Amino acid sequence: MENHEFKQYALTPVMNQIIDKLGFKAPTPIQQKVIPSALRGESIIGQSHTGSGKTHSYLIPILNNIKEEQQMVQYVVAAPTRELAMQIYEEAKKMLEYSEQKWSVKLLIGGTDKKKTIEKLKEQPHVVIGTPGRLLDLIEEGALDFGAIRSFIVDEADLMLDLGLMQEIDKILVRSNPRSSVMVFSATIPERLQPFLKKYLENPHYFKMDDKLSPETMEHRLVPLRHRSIADTIIRISETIRPYLAIIFTNGKDQADALSEELIGKGFEVGLMHGGLTPRERKRVLKDIQSLRYQYIVATDLAARGIDIKGVSHVINAELPNEEEFYIHRVGRTARAGMEGTAISLFKEEDMTLIERLEKKGLTFTSYDIKDGEWMETKAWNERKKRQKVESEVEKEAWKRIRKPKKVKPGYKKKMKKQQEQAKRKINRNKFKK
Repeated sequence: MENHEFKQYALTPVMNQIIDKLGFKAPTPIQQKVIPSALRGESIIGQSHTGSGKTHSYLIPILNNIKEEQQMVQYVVAAPTRELAMQIYEEAKKMLEYSEQKWSVKLLIGGTDKKKTIEKLKEQPHVVIGTPGRLLDLIEEGALDFGAIRSFIVDEADLMLDLGLMQEIDKILVRSNPRSSVMVFSATIPERLQPFLKKYLENPHYFKMDDKLSPETMEHRLVPLRHRSIADTIIRISETIRPYLAIIFTNGKDQADALSEELIGKGFEVGLMHGGLTPRERKRVLKDIQSLRYQYIVATDLAARGIDIKGVSHVINAELPNEEEFYIHRVGRTARAGMEGTAISLFKEEDMTLIERLEKKGLTFTSYDIKDGEWMETKAWNERKKRQKVESEVEKEAWKRIRKPKKVKPGYKKKMKKQQEQAKRKINRNKFKK
């Protein structure tokens, strides 16, 4: 029955059965690296993007290694947002259902009744999945004991840093078993993360996945905004695409609110995801996304980071971000697992520097506009810039060939300009002959 390649890792019969029921056939690159090391209880730094199979790379070994007879917290997974913690918990819960074992896994996040949570923790779970604030709070209340944990997992560490949560992680680890291994997973490993890694990870294994900047199945389109409004341009784009699910990114929650209101006003079914939503609203939106209620989601970077939204066919940048890293995070939501995907970016003059930097990193952009409800390929986004650069080089060369007279007479500037024009024509003729 167990027709999969995970058997090479000498997992328990129960875990092999779970993997079979999950429908997994072969481990992903990150799973190939992490699973053997995690099974041995080693500290790990895993660098890989969302959607790479990272979650199961640690869930498989920790659930495999649970000592069922020991009713204490053995493994901890810390996630930066409630949504991400909920997603990890759902995956773990599915594995539990397939296992038919008496493993206990608890989700501990803010926005839930603390008294009820403390009551349920009278019997400690084997695995805890939660957000740093709530985990620390429950440790300080004496409701959670991490004194015997075997491994502590930090997921989306770069987002933890961005949200200022690493101090809480630090406080939790100080109160945890000093002999436990620590696994850190992150799309990027910023310099600011190094002090934490040096403090808590002893001789870690570093696994960096060579994720391509952009899969070959993804197309990057540029659409000039010009005098048009963002909402109008997106409405025009929507007439030419039939997305299974499109995420529209803005650079802030105010912009996200305004854009979603405009689109809803035009009759669109739009989901909204940003940091200003209440826990209840965020939970509802995620549920609606999973039940395919929306064709479009308007989101901000931080709200969408780490959340694995399946079936995204299009990513639309209503506003381009300032940093390349955020562009890569955004468009990485589509064209997953060999599927096709399209990234469409509305751009203004001030976005050209970012586009240039991304092209230098190897991305290829195609310029388009929409005319009469159809896509129309236009001149390259930097055509004018290229032309200006070439002209300026020719002009410089032409001026070099013109000598300013020692004694100047009235009208000498006009005369020099004429000579320069002649020199320019000569240079261009010679270039053409070549």
